[in-house]
Amino acid sequence: MAKTPVLTPQAEDFPRWYQDLINKAELADNGPVRGTMVIRPYGYGLWERMQHEMDARIKNAGAQNAYFPLFIPQSYLTREAEHVEGFAPELAVVTHGGGKELEEPVVVRPTSETIINDYFSKWVQSYRDLPLLINQWANVVRWEMRPRVFLRTTEFLWQEGHTAHATYEDARDYAAYIHREVYADFMVNVLGIDVVLGRKTPRERFAGAINTLTLEGMMGDGKALQMGTSHELGTNFAKAFQTRYLTADGRQELVWQTSWGTSTRMVGGLIMSHGDDNGLRVPPRLAAVQVVVMAIKGEESVARVRELGGTLRAAGLRVHVDDRVDTPFGRRAVDWELKGVPVRIEIGPRDLEAGTAMLVRRIPGGKEAVPADALTALLPKVLEDDQALLLEQSRRRRESRTTDVSTVEEAAAAAAAGGWARIPWAVLGEEGEAKLAEQAVSVRCLVAEDGSVPEADDAPGTVALVARAY
Repeated sequence: MAKTPVLTPQAEDFPRWYQDLINKAELADNGPVRGTMVIRPYGYGLWERMQHEMDARIKNAGAQNAYFPLFIPQSYLTREAEHVEGFAPELAVVTHGGGKELEEPVVVRPTSETIINDYFSKWVQSYRDLPLLINQWANVVRWEMRPRVFLRTTEFLWQEGHTAHATYEDARDYAAYIHREVYADFMVNVLGIDVVLGRKTPRERFAGAINTLTLEGMMGDGKALQMGTSHELGTNFAKAFQTRYLTADGRQELVWQTSWGTSTRMVGGLIMSHGDDNGLRVPPRLAAVQVVVMAIKGEESVARVRELGGTLRAAGLRVHVDDRVDTPFGRRAVDWELKGVPVRIEIGPRDLEAGTAMLVRRIPGGKEAVPADALTALLPKVLEDDQALLLEQSRRRRESRTTDVSTVEEAAAAAAAGGWARIPWAVLGEEGEAKLAEQAVSVRCLVAEDGSVPEADDAPGTVALVARAY
């Protein structure tokens, strides 16, 4: 009789596999209000590691962390017409508080451009105050009609950066720096996801921006996931909030601004990029637990794994010691497999006698007996090799499932078949983009022929990257 799989196979039902993995790997649960989620400790540990890596990069870019209120006066959003129109369907509005109807309704933060600009207009007086570079780690609420844990939830966690600059060029260059040196560096080198950097079309641009830069990743089912965005806001919000500065020669000028953000959606991207039918596979550079050292049975094994765990921690590895010999070993091994810990070190009585340990690698698969005393020197290379393998697998998937096409119909067919299409923007255009949207297919971004980010929507040789998306 065939053994019942722990997870629904990806090939059978990818959405069900995704939900199974979140449940079985103890990443999250649905919250009591539709569209909300409870992030469990192991899932939150992934987010904490993302925060740690991202926060360091954001601070290296010169930004400082701050915090702004969750509640925003509704009138703030109406000051920038395109912005309020873009967010209106997703707003959660509070009309009563303290048992009374409020004089003015307040919006539960969907994003913070408006409230931050209200304070920027107070803080910026002269060119000496620029650039002003602020980031906040917070929660936001966008009323989601089709919720999905980590990917689309009514409340989610994120970071949002907001900056003010003296010139268009300075703002443009900073938005591009965040896009490339903060977001892409983190996603490629830590998450191990081969994202494509591009420019959003006017149809897909952030509400109130003059340009949106995006990072798109291909998931295991061939759909695209927007992993993060960096926006040039021009002077749109500066005009609405009268955010001006005194130049060195005594003139009053509007500031030029950016905003940029990533969220817990990246956890969903991690699952769908690297997960397999046995569970999650966590990139070693991200993993809160890089190595789990497991005692198979017996008190001597317990003593040895505790000793080895301490040795590996002292060598700089992130280690968890699993000495729960009162719980069946097979069950524990399956649990760690589901959670995607990169390496398991298993030690039992026979290993103690031989002076060896069983090295089990989650990412490429396979196991081998190795001298226990060699692990301290061996594991850093193993982890780096497995990190590189995940990125290579992500890149191969994207390249093998991306097709060059020349018509709208071919682009739609490629997306329907579970892949991406590349089509010249001059051929597709806004009319073709609208036709694709009728079939739930979108232009994820515009890229130059050489893979760089085009400087304008209509730059010569610009190619549209087309796919179904989450």
